[in-house]
Amino acid sequence: MFRYFFIVLAVTTISNIGFSQQIYKRTLTLMGSRFDITVVATEKIKAHQYIDQAVEEISRIEKLISSWDKSSQTSLINTNAGIRAVTVDKELFDLIHRAIQLSKLTDGAFDISYASMDQIWKFDNSMTTMPTEQDINASVARVGYHNIIMDKEKSTVYLTKKGMKIGFGAIGKGYAADKAKDLLVKQGVIAGIINASGDMNTWGNQPDGSEWKVAITNPMNKNNAFALLPVVNSAVVTSGNYEKYVVLEGKRYTHIIDPRTGYPSTGIISVTVFAPKAELADALATSVFVMGIETGVNRINQLKGVECIIIDDQGDIHTSNHITIHQ
Repeated sequence: MFRYFFIVLAVTTISNIGFSQQIYKRTLTLMGSRFDITVVATEKIKAHQYIDQAVEEISRIEKLISSWDKSSQTSLINTNAGIRAVTVDKELFDLIHRAIQLSKLTDGAFDISYASMDQIWKFDNSMTTMPTEQDINASVARVGYHNIIMDKEKSTVYLTKKGMKIGFGAIGKGYAADKAKDLLVKQGVIAGIINASGDMNTWGNQPDGSEWKVAITNPMNKNNAFALLPVVNSAVVTSGNYEKYVVLEGKRYTHIIDPRTGYPSTGIISVTVFAPKAELADALATSVFVMGIETGVNRINQLKGVECIIIDDQGDIHTSNHITIHQ
């Protein structure tokens, strides 16, 4: 379930006059995606040491959750689907457990076993006809979080059907952003941002005391932002489908697929979710696409400390209860 994220970080440019703290930022590729790591520190050397530690932590997580690395525990789980349970580290066990809880929360709109689906939808301009109903049904035959069996005492994970796979494409970068932030906070970094291709977690303030802000891109005109919002010690994720889609028989289909049906979601082109953790915001952003506007907003309104902004395919804006957009 690949997704395209586009979110612009609005960071005030600060001179060092009158401020002992400064902003240091590094952009690099991790987990196959762009990461922007920003820290506030008094010394350049120390700041880059902090960033190095964050990079090391993100790389560690990638090795743990990667389904492409044949030696990872995730790959071992997939290889042994329908054969045997696999013993995993507590960290991975807990991540999978939380993913299953999110599946229950979203009625299966979020499901890490989506990785089992055959890639019958193509978003590279090569599709000219709809996949058959038979092909779509076959693509979801091995999908279902109910078939992920976990044993807490033994710390094992078992996929009950052969050919099942789990993947963390819809939660992994958010988790990595959270873990990198936690590490830097423990190291004494007073403020910063981990931006994992739009999966963003922030803490503290800018050196002048102002809040970090994010500019939410207008998907109807990507050169402009429709909102500039503060993010205070929390996470924000924007998920958009305005660049990866296909039009078949006059209908627009997004690359975000409903793991329960095998059909792409429709009606929404952008979802932004604010939450305490990027992991949660990451999963919910995808889920809202799948659940649809009414169900998605209703579900977000039931979650404490979570808000969302939805833009539909007509350009209309829908928000959860505690967000107001002045246009």
